[in-house]
Amino acid sequence: MAKRPNFLFIMADQLAPQVLPAYGRTPVQAPHLDRLAEDGVTFENAYCNFPLCAPARFSMLSGCLPSRIGAFDNAVEFPASVPTFHHYLRTAGYRTCLAGKMHFVGPDQLHGYEERVTTDVYPANFQWVPDMRLDSGVWLEWYHSMRAVLDAGPHRHSVNVAYDDEAEFEAVRWLHEHADSGDGRPFALTVSFFSPHDPYLPPPVWWEKYNDVEIDPPRVDDIPLEDRDPHSRRHWFLTGRHRDTIGEADVLRMRRAYYAVTSYVDAKVGRLLDTLQAIGAAGDTVVVFTSDHGDSLGERGLFFKMSFYEWSARVPLIVHAPFAFAPRRVAENVSHLDLFPTLLELAGDGALPELAAPVDGSSLLALAGGTATDWPDLVCAEYTAEGAREPMAMVRKGPHKLIASRSDPPLLYDLAADPDELENLAQRPDRAGARAELESIVAGTWDMEDLERQVLASQSARRLLVKALAAGKITSWDFQPLRDASRQYYRDAGDVQTAYAGSLPVTSAS
Repeated sequence: MAKRPNFLFIMADQLAPQVLPAYGRTPVQAPHLDRLAEDGVTFENAYCNFPLCAPARFSMLSGCLPSRIGAFDNAVEFPASVPTFHHYLRTAGYRTCLAGKMHFVGPDQLHGYEERVTTDVYPANFQWVPDMRLDSGVWLEWYHSMRAVLDAGPHRHSVNVAYDDEAEFEAVRWLHEHADSGDGRPFALTVSFFSPHDPYLPPPVWWEKYNDVEIDPPRVDDIPLEDRDPHSRRHWFLTGRHRDTIGEADVLRMRRAYYAVTSYVDAKVGRLLDTLQAIGAAGDTVVVFTSDHGDSLGERGLFFKMSFYEWSARVPLIVHAPFAFAPRRVAENVSHLDLFPTLLELAGDGALPELAAPVDGSSLLALAGGTATDWPDLVCAEYTAEGAREPMAMVRKGPHKLIASRSDPPLLYDLAADPDELENLAQRPDRAGARAELESIVAGTWDMEDLERQVLASQSARRLLVKALAAGKITSWDFQPLRDASRQYYRDAGDVQTAYAGSLPVTSAS
C-alpha cells in the first residue's frame, strides 16, 4: 500500500467465540461477523490474559501481562505512564478516537486516544476493590448474581442497549466527520460495545429472531458443588448460586437472550462496515474484531467469566485486511498481548518501531500471512480478582493447558483430545512431561508469593482511598464527552455549504 492503513478496532464485551458461526456450528445469526471471517484471518485459539474486563483491556492495550502493570482487578488504576499502542499510533501520525467502553480506572481517561466521544459505562474510581482475604462464601452486591440469568429475556429498553446505540451513533458520526474534515491523517478508531455482557436484555425485535430456533443447552452439565475444583466452588458463591435456584429452562432462556444480543452487536458491526464503504475507506482499513473475555453461559454450571475454562478465557479474534492477508484460519495459540506489536507493524509497513518499554506479545503478521515457522504457540494468563484466594495462572502451549496456583490442585487438560476439559490429566504419569514443562513456564513467569504480597498491599491501599475520596468534596474521574454546541451544525459558519461539507466538527473532544 502507498499509504498507511486505517484501523477500525471493534470490541464486544463478554463474547464467547464458541457461539459464533465463524467458530463452529451454532444457532447464532451473525452475518456481518461471518463476512469478516470469510474474507479475513480468523484466529481459532485466541485468549485474553485475564478473564475480567478492566485487566484484560489494560493488558491488551499495553501489550504487557496484567501483573507487570499492576492490573489486579476491576478497580485498579491503569497507570498513565504505561504506553499503549495508541500512544505509538499518535506519534506515527494517526488520529486516534474511542467510542464506547474501555473501563479505564483512574484520572487518565484517554491513554493515548486523542479523542473520546462517549463516556464509559462503569465507574472510573476504586469502588469495586475486592479482598482476597474474604471467606470463599462471601457474596458482595456488586458481584454478578443469578438475577442476570433469571431475568434474561426481551426488554423494551436497557442501559446496555442505550449505551451501545450511543457508541454506534457517535462512531458512525465520527467516521463521516473525519472523512469530511480534510484531516489527511489515517485514523485509528476503537468502537467498544458493552453487549453481550449481562444483563441479557435484548430488544424484542432481536429476541423474536430466535422464535423458531432450537437453543442448544450447555455441552457440559452443571457439576455439583462437591465435585468441583476449588476455584469453581468459590465461583459458585462469587456468582450467587447459593442465593437463587436456577433450572434448565432458565439457562436456555438466558442463552437465547445472549444469542439475541450477540445478533444485535453483529448488526452494529455491519453498520460500521457499511460506513467504511460509504466514506471510501473500506479498501485501506484494517478491521480487528475481538472481545475482552468470554462468557461461560452455564457450561459446567459456571456463568459469566472469572474462570480459566475455555468458555471464559477464550476470545474471538478476526483480522480483516484483504489488501494485506488472504483469508486464513490460524490454529496456533495467540493472545491479546500479540495485538500491540501486530498493529504497530501494520502501521509501520512491516517494521516495529523502537519501543520505550518491552512488551510481552509477538507480532501476528507471519501467522496471518501463513509464513510463520517458529511461533512459540504459548499463552500465559493470570487471575487475582474476585473469587481468588491467591494468584492463579494459566499456561497453554500446544494442546496442553495448565491451571495452577500455590494451594489449589493443578488442572491439566489436553484440549485437542478433550476440548470440553472433562479429564484432569495432572496426575497421569504419561503426562508428567507436559505438566513439568508448563509448571516450569509458570515458575519462570511469576513469583506467586511476591505477586500475592503486591495484590494484598494494593487492595489494602485502595480500600483506604475509597473511604478518603468519598469524604468531603468528591471529584469524579468519569470521562465527560464535552461538546461545544456553538460549533455544531450550521451556526455562524458564514458558508452553509462549507459547514454541511464537514469543515465544522460535529463533536469536540475534551
